[in-house]
Amino acid sequence: MTARDPAFRCASASRLRDEPAAGTASTVRAFLLIEHSGPWGVDALRDARLPDGLGEAVTRAAKTAKVRPLLIRRTKRGARSEGTRVFAAFAHPSRSWLETTVLDDPHQLLDLDLAALGAGRSPGLSPCEETLLCVCTHGRHDACCAEAGRPVVAALAAAHPQATWEVSHIGGDRFAGNLLVLPEGLYYGRVEPVSALAIADGHLAGQLDLDHLRGRSSHPMPVQFAEIALRRQLAETRGDALRVVSRQVDGAISEVVFEVGGAQWTVRVRTSPGEDLLQLTCRASRDNPIPRHELLSIARTD
Repeated sequence: MTARDPAFRCASASRLRDEPAAGTASTVRAFLLIEHSGPWGVDALRDARLPDGLGEAVTRAAKTAKVRPLLIRRTKRGARSEGTRVFAAFAHPSRSWLETTVLDDPHQLLDLDLAALGAGRSPGLSPCEETLLCVCTHGRHDACCAEAGRPVVAALAAAHPQATWEVSHIGGDRFAGNLLVLPEGLYYGRVEPVSALAIADGHLAGQLDLDHLRGRSSHPMPVQFAEIALRRQLAETRGDALRVVSRQVDGAISEVVFEVGGAQWTVRVRTSPGEDLLQLTCRASRDNPIPRHELLSIARTD
């Protein structure tokens, strides 16, 4: 195995090779956010100081239910809720929702109906109308996440203190700073403090920032890429303006039909592994190819 340079930064390398960020969001619909203000370690739930092996038990239950568990904390270390604040989010393409509660005992995490959450049903928490601005600052997982994420979360916390949380690893370290907006499941990358504030303000006004949008986690990556490509062509930034009508896959080619304002548009995308093997994260022990999306065509087809 080739020795790794401890000074290597995956986010800087990604910028230098001008790697596109569109179509790179993790594919997740169901999220379970667990407040934990202590240290997270490399693997957040496994290494966090949760009692009695609770982190591993929650991880197993969430994996079975197809739920993504994440740890969250406030920017000021030591600041936390009375009890354990929990959010359940389901990033449906058009009907996203968020629920929350405070648990008196963290062992109650094992009583949550994660199977319902994974299937898009309420796990029995209280409905919540908030927007969550979750910035990855998980430096023990990847140095770039902390170095790029901490200035972003500080800026957002000053402007939107109730909405802003630090979050453990969400994927795409090389696009740090990474911002996850819930419950919609919108992933933004290469975010800096100024752009983060613009993204947050735009989201609250129903608008997307196409310059930083990595994708909508409820869709597969080729569909994410197709949505962003169509939005750019139409200069359409309204969050609810596009609806996926259908998707057909033929080998490496995805054909996605969208409805936009009563009209239908077909976007064809070719997705293939990159030819070069690259170090994609700061801690990666081996090199990997980068999937590439190529826009083949956009046509109005109604």
